[in-house]
Amino acid sequence: MKTKTACTLLIFFVLGIFFQTAAFAEGIKERMKNRLPVINALKDRGVIGENNKGFLEFRGPREKADVVNAENADRARVYGAIAKQQKTSAALVGKRRAIQIRNEVAGPGEWLQDDKGKWYKK
Repeated sequence: MKTKTACTLLIFFVLGIFFQTAAFAEGIKERMKNRLPVINALKDRGVIGENNKGFLEFRGPREKADVVNAENADRARVYGAIAKQQKTSAALVGKRRAIQIRNEVAGPGEWLQDDKGKWYKK
C-alpha cells in the first residue's frame, strides 16, 4: 500500500510541476485520483500491468476497460504536454515514465513490461 501511495504522490507531483498554469490540469489530476482505487485493484488481481510505453495494458480479462482506457487517454495528454514543454516526443516521455514506474513506483506482484517487451512480476 505504501508503494501505491507513493505512486499517487508522484503522479500529483509530476502533474503539478508541468501543469501549474494549465486550465485542464485540475480535471486530469482529479480524474486520475478518482480512478486510482479501481486501477490499483485491477493491478492487485493481475488484470492489468504497466507496459514499457508508460500505459496500462490488459494481462487478463478486460474488466473495467472504460477506466483503463480513460487512464491511458489522460496519460497520453500528460505525456504530450510534457513533450511539448521539453521539445521532445510524447513516446519518449512515456518510455521514461515506464522506467520510473518500474524502478520507483511499482509494488511487489505488479505486472511490468521490460524494454524488450517481456512481461514479468515485480
